Amino acid sequence: MSVDSHSGNSSAVTRHYAPYVQADWGYANHWYPALFSEELADGGLRGITIGGHDIALRRSTGRVYALSDRCIHRGVKMSAKPMCLSESTVSCWYHGYTYDLSDGKLTTIVGNPDDSLIGRVGVRTYPVEEINGMIFVFVGDADYGTPPPLTSDLPAHVTNDPNDAPVPHLTDEGIVIRGIHRKLVGNWRLAAENGLDPGHLLVHWDNQILVALDRALPLGVNALSNEATEEIDIPGGPKGVMNRYDRPDLYQPVLENPKVDIKARGTVPHYFRTSLWVPGTLMVEHWPITDHVQYEFYVPIDDHHHEYWEVVATRVADDADRHEFDFKYENFFKPLALEGFNNSDVFAREATEEHYTRFDGWNNEVLCDMDFSIIAWRKMAARHPRGFFESPYQDED
Repeated sequence: MSVDSHSGNSSAVTRHYAPYVQADWGYANHWYPALFSEELADGGLRGITIGGHDIALRRSTGRVYALSDRCIHRGVKMSAKPMCLSESTVSCWYHGYTYDLSDGKLTTIVGNPDDSLIGRVGVRTYPVEEINGMIFVFVGDADYGTPPPLTSDLPAHVTNDPNDAPVPHLTDEGIVIRGIHRKLVGNWRLAAENGLDPGHLLVHWDNQILVALDRALPLGVNALSNEATEEIDIPGGPKGVMNRYDRPDLYQPVLENPKVDIKARGTVPHYFRTSLWVPGTLMVEHWPITDHVQYEFYVPIDDHHHEYWEVVATRVADDADRHEFDFKYENFFKPLALEGFNNSDVFAREATEEHYTRFDGWNNEVLCDMDFSIIAWRKMAARHPRGFFESPYQDED
């Protein structure tokens, strides 16, 4: 078996995934995580930004609503000073423009209830789904129409686990989910590619979690066939690529490099598998430990920042299982995996941003054979854009 070479300067090959290179601000008309359910109390209002869209989320009588966070009057963010004067509305704190949560229409103005503008204008609203402790918002074109199912923008259900123990899906019943999210410097694509990249294992060579568990992690992984990265295109469903680490006939781990006198650490084998899905969600099966799954969402904020979501999930049968998971999360998963291990990735992404921002990195990167899965991802993502976020700013050069 052999694998196609991807080495060389990329300026001649970017045409093969031009729509992906175009997506500086991210892919529009997709579902994105907005908040954890516990972050939005009943009656509360929180503001977020996805792909340049400033969005206010409000929970009222148990249901979550999403609408534009910019008051149409003078453009201030309503979430800057939340004012909710009734269960069915949100009011702007500045002049009292008040909008209906369900359709965004202007229902009154606090200091001028008979204004002729009332009922004639409003702010746009966004579809919302809440499941298993996470709130998702469909963000994109106002005239897009009925959004596709949430599951079309999540990783596919795992059915081909080599140990006959598939990890849970985010929408499964009987699971527990916990995690963090944080705003980071770096384009969303650089973050997504870092998560999938088989060649970036070196940044984790001396990581605490690997040393503590004596976990074997190679210096890198070489593909032996084009089948090493599987393209998954489910009609009407998820689109992504998977590094088939469950197939040892497709990969050769690099355990040492005598030319620079370095060897991989650890002696305890640990199976995991990575996949990356449109619009930008990583799934790492059996990580941080067996029977758990780590999901990462790279949510575009603008062309230089993304919201980095790190979520761990597993199945639980009862409260005892849940308490055990909570203990492991607070004392192991969060400090050692989500923060300790993943902080090495954060450092790498932020270091990469300058090259792609200031030096046209998409046309000035010199790729090598171990970038095979990155190329596969770019081509897959380029084939399935539903739209592109664009800068809403008028003061950019």
